[in-house]
Amino acid sequence: MIPLSVPNLKGNEEKYVVDAIRSEWISTSGSYVNRFENDIKKYLNVDNAAACQSGTAAIHLALKLSGVSVNCEVIVPTVTFIATVNPVKYLGAEPVFMDCDDNLNMDCSKLEKFFENECVMTDSGLKNKNTDRYIKALIVVHVFGNMADVEKIKELTDKYKIKLIEDAAEALGTYYTNGKYKGKFAGTIGDFGAYSFNGNKIITTGGGGILIGKSSEDIKKAKYLSTQAKDEELYYVHHHIGYNYRMTNLQAALGVAQLEGLEEFIEIKIKNYKLYKSRISNIEGLTLLEFNNNARNNHWFYSLYINNNGLDRDELLKYLLKNQIQTRPIWKLIHTQRPYINNEAYKIEKAIKYYNRVLNIPCSTNLKRENIEYIISILEKAQ
Repeated sequence: MIPLSVPNLKGNEEKYVVDAIRSEWISTSGSYVNRFENDIKKYLNVDNAAACQSGTAAIHLALKLSGVSVNCEVIVPTVTFIATVNPVKYLGAEPVFMDCDDNLNMDCSKLEKFFENECVMTDSGLKNKNTDRYIKALIVVHVFGNMADVEKIKELTDKYKIKLIEDAAEALGTYYTNGKYKGKFAGTIGDFGAYSFNGNKIITTGGGGILIGKSSEDIKKAKYLSTQAKDEELYYVHHHIGYNYRMTNLQAALGVAQLEGLEEFIEIKIKNYKLYKSRISNIEGLTLLEFNNNARNNHWFYSLYINNNGLDRDELLKYLLKNQIQTRPIWKLIHTQRPYINNEAYKIEKAIKYYNRVLNIPCSTNLKRENIEYIISILEKAQ
């Protein structure tokens, strides 16, 4: 079986994890947690970072620090993993779903029309005329490592005075190469950026995430909340509700080693994408979706678009699986999921089309050329 996406652990992972074990600092204290935070800050050229148990925890903390609470609203994409949206509900708020563009990222033109036509600016903030709730934040996702149009989205969130949270769970290493934010990494432009290091991400800590923030006070508070909000450690005094969200030293040791290999991983991802693309372009009815040409994208996942109406997505998935190739459709659209079917979804159109016609194909950094050639040959036969 050729798996969809598995970690590449060929660097110093064992060395650093064993060192952490021998130090006997294996929980949420230990030198590797601070080292990982510092290494991430240096790589992203930011000042503030808090290592967490997951990307979901990072988003939850970002929303809380953005003032999201009961009966507020948060703008979210429908094309994303459900973990992007669930923290909105953790806080008693409600999501409003946006459509995607042709890169699977949030549709900025529809977002602008929603703000102009469906909302009103008041002294208390931006109000959704349909629900009478105030919109406190927007979460934009860089889907599959592809840079979203953060320049336009930031312009809109600034105009309407709402917080911008970048879900860069899939986009570590993606940065703008043109425009206003040239050189800026995904996750570092908004008020907050959240990253995930789950097992299938471009680097992994097995689980884990990190929160980036513009404000040093916000990230200081994030660390406080993530360690059960201890106000006095010896006598266990707590003045606020906290969370068990801090990353462990073992996870961080793995992360330090993985980050050392990130740029090499991205080079491999780009090389393999180009090989796939050149060969798939010759197969009628199939194309690979493009990446944003204003950015150096990390090319985390490759999206195969089925533009031949005679070729069914699920039949192709089954055919590839039969030939020992693991693929998956993109996530079931979040506005159609049972917990969210009663939430507002604004003119969702393209997302439905792409959901029915996209498969992600194997993209691990340890894929061999012969693996890709084999996958191409099976796609040719599937035609």
